[in-house]
Amino acid sequence: MENIVNNINTEITSTNPERLHTVLIVSFETTKKRYYFEVLGNKRFKKNDRVIVETIRGTELGIASNDPIQMKEKDLVLPIKPVLKLANEKEIEIYNLQRKEADDAFIVCKEKIQDHQLEMKLVACEYTFDKSKLIFYFTANGRIDFRELVKDLAVLFKTRIELRQIGVRDEARILGNIGPCGKELCCKTFINKFDSVSVKMARDQGLVINPTKISGVCGRLLCCINYEYTQYEEALKDFPAVNQIVKTDIGEGKVVSISPLNNFLYVDVEDKGISRFDIKDIKFNRKEASILKNMKTEEEIENKILEKE
Repeated sequence: MENIVNNINTEITSTNPERLHTVLIVSFETTKKRYYFEVLGNKRFKKNDRVIVETIRGTELGIASNDPIQMKEKDLVLPIKPVLKLANEKEIEIYNLQRKEADDAFIVCKEKIQDHQLEMKLVACEYTFDKSKLIFYFTANGRIDFRELVKDLAVLFKTRIELRQIGVRDEARILGNIGPCGKELCCKTFINKFDSVSVKMARDQGLVINPTKISGVCGRLLCCINYEYTQYEEALKDFPAVNQIVKTDIGEGKVVSISPLNNFLYVDVEDKGISRFDIKDIKFNRKEASILKNMKTEEEIENKILEKE
């Protein structure tokens, strides 16, 4: 098997961007992260299959998130590790037993954390499939000196111990929850990498800058604020800034609100009140608009804590 894996990795580090690879997206139960793996030869897999894959930390058991798909090499990060085989009943039984043992280890570790009076929150625990390592995931506000804790755990479990600090977004992904939209959290169901989200993105989309409205269960800005921002960003290039003075066919006025995806805005025209105008009927200073859009408002400064990862 080792020779096969080495040959695989050598072969798929080629530089043919149009070359097609048969890929299986595999998720791992504890971290909920998904990774691409190469399907070789005539091996057949389907969605929800338990599979054994080659990873950077050895062989692991994961769950196929989809049926195999064809992807171009230019869309992948090489080298890709292989799917070794379909997990058999014995391997699944071993994996389930390890999950139960990890649950017991989780309880023990929580007690040890209390004994050592460490300011850390234990989130999850898992064994590697070959049981060569026991990994504990935790969150904390800063650096934690857990050397004595590791020594205690190593004596108890007689295996290599790794304590891995994660962020609050990863914690939400692992624990799972229901978002403000009423659906299961995006980070648990399909988001694999957390992109940067800022208060400016929310403001540009006309959202109310209120932490309780634009924050997720993790306490950070909602990931979904980023989903349509590219379209808003492009559309906003043709719009004046809010509060900017513009010219309309009934006189000058101040922009009250904009709807960039619908190509209209509301302007408060002096002595005539607020009216709706199509963007094509508005004249404004584009340089001034750019300056105003890039200004840091007091509102943003007050909410800057939301932008921290």
